Amino acid sequence: MLLKDKVAVVYGASGPIGGAAARAFAREGARVVLAGRRAAPLDELAEDIRAAGGTVETAVVDPREEAAVDAFVDGVVARAGRIDVSFNAIGYGDVQKPLMEISEADFLQPIVTAMRSQFLTTRAAARHMIGRGTGVILAFGGGGPQTLPGLGGFKIALDALEGLRRQWAIELGPHGIRVVTLKSGGVPETLPEGFPGRAAIVDSLVEATQLGRGATLADVGNVAAFVASDKARTLTSTDVNISCGAIVD
Repeated sequence: MLLKDKVAVVYGASGPIGGAAARAFAREGARVVLAGRRAAPLDELAEDIRAAGGTVETAVVDPREEAAVDAFVDGVVARAGRIDVSFNAIGYGDVQKPLMEISEADFLQPIVTAMRSQFLTTRAAARHMIGRGTGVILAFGGGGPQTLPGLGGFKIALDALEGLRRQWAIELGPHGIRVVTLKSGGVPETLPEGFPGRAAIVDSLVEATQLGRGATLADVGNVAAFVASDKARTLTSTDVNISCGAIVD
């Protein structure tokens, strides 16, 4: 079991990406703490994880609120003794429009949300990881050289996330803490049935890959669990590309 006896916090656990990572972490032996802004989906996921034999707890936390994040992480450490993995997979609430048509507020929304939440959750975890000389910080949604028109501030937020990852990695590396982002180029399963234009969007995601298929949620969870584990102890200050070749480095 890759994460046996580890303590892993997953922000945005009620979403498909966070949920996939949480399931994989629990399956690999971690004690998982599910964090999100709504209790009901967290409780539902927790029931599934417990039914599969996992150890899990939930907490309603807004990752954009400094005091709430600090108190939450301090509480996790008080109960569990430490925090080994912090994975932020929250959505950014982006509005996707051409830059000439988007409002200032809608443009800045994903950038501010990404930077504030990723900064706060990383700092809160790092305060406890530094003393132990070990820990892993993960984020989902890294950028790449390609983009598409009409994304508003979303792609810019992803690129900013990579810059933040580099800065955290160089400052936390001397303390034994690894910082890695995962980038996918889009996971078709995250689009719910009935979503307007779903079939065309899925086709475009798959067509952009080099393998003729997109990453699945199971793929996301498996890779996240590996990167969080000691098997990946040489990986830091980098992204892990699980886009099936849709994003070319």
